[in-house]
Amino acid sequence: MKKPFVTKEKVDEIVKKYPTPFHIYDEEGIVNNAKAVYDAFSWNKGFREYFAVKATPNPRLLEILKDCGCGFDCSSMTELMLSSAVGASGEDIMFSSNDTPASEFAYADKLGAIINLDDFTHIDYLEETIGRIPETISCRFNPGGVFQMSNGIMDNPGDSKYGMTTEQLFEAFKVLKAKGAKRFGIHAFLASNTVTNEYYPTLAGQLFELAVKLEKETGADIAFINLSGGVGIPYRPDQTGNDIAEIGKGVHEQYDKILVPAGMGDVAIYTEMGRFMMGPYGALVTTAIHEKHIYKEYIGVDACAVDLMRPAMYGAYHHITVLGKENAPADQVYDVTGSLCENNDKFAIERQLPKIDMGDYIYIHDTGAHGYAMGYNYNGKLKSAELLLKKDGSVELIRRAETARDYFSTLDTLSIYDKLDTIMKEEGI
Repeated sequence: MKKPFVTKEKVDEIVKKYPTPFHIYDEEGIVNNAKAVYDAFSWNKGFREYFAVKATPNPRLLEILKDCGCGFDCSSMTELMLSSAVGASGEDIMFSSNDTPASEFAYADKLGAIINLDDFTHIDYLEETIGRIPETISCRFNPGGVFQMSNGIMDNPGDSKYGMTTEQLFEAFKVLKAKGAKRFGIHAFLASNTVTNEYYPTLAGQLFELAVKLEKETGADIAFINLSGGVGIPYRPDQTGNDIAEIGKGVHEQYDKILVPAGMGDVAIYTEMGRFMMGPYGALVTTAIHEKHIYKEYIGVDACAVDLMRPAMYGAYHHITVLGKENAPADQVYDVTGSLCENNDKFAIERQLPKIDMGDYIYIHDTGAHGYAMGYNYNGKLKSAELLLKKDGSVELIRRAETARDYFSTLDTLSIYDKLDTIMKEEGI
């Protein structure tokens, strides 16, 4: 069983001040998990986890991870700004983007971030933008084809828009070195949300062998190898989660087998995990407000795909607990739906759950990564608040819920905004 990190009694207390729906995050779980990651890679002197800001771009959560020793993986101007605002600078930041505007390369360079180039053509583009090539630079690798392990095909890099081919990567290192680069990194992301301890070690083995060849053939000093993300979480209760200690051990074995004999035992290992770092430590809490009995049984809640779009977008499974009914028999079958004018706005389809009464709290698990972050405003719906359950049991508001004033704010160049302003004032907004 998946267990919520808040009880019905705690939510009863929370909603007196912060009504549902809201995303809530578990500080203790986040900190303990970050410690486990660093323990798993403690054998590598230069190890650094660069948390993927895209997964959960909330500065309060970034502060917690920064205190745990994490840097930040950024892919946009605003993510760079967030990272800078919480005190990250220089090589605390890895800038990995694609189709990158010149202004974003310039800002990343201003912060002293490590720039990770997605394409061979970006070498000249970066040089033209900032007037030079940084002494520390990274390149993203795409081996093409399919990526497979002992349990079968995991993903299809050859169909991905990211990274350089093998030939381009070798040429890029030569060109970058000639233009003044002195410290090099290799980055690769070949599979998403893997729930197997085999992924990182398999990827590491391939990148370590590539690194040995690159250093030998180009003379580039490879300072770090970035395994990126892809280490997933068990969304379904019958799945066995990844064991980060075993993953770290597996990468260590590959390191000692390939890099150390090649005289590259000083290469730092970086990771960029978003889902694994934060996913299980966030939840969307919503209230059952309607029931409908037609061809199927429906429970309508006060959240919708605006608050969590993964089920609508991917058909993704998120486990559901009816708070206060954890031990009740799951003898009902429901579709759990939101209020959007889209039939795919469903958090669960034909899900076996306990009998749900109006007013029950529905706890949707594993929304700590790519949950709130993927929200949008279709149908004029407003995004929910984000809360932090602190170690001492208190709750902190870390992002207020949106209001209609937020939604209409970018219409302030139109004359009709005055009418909207009047309406909002009449409604107390």
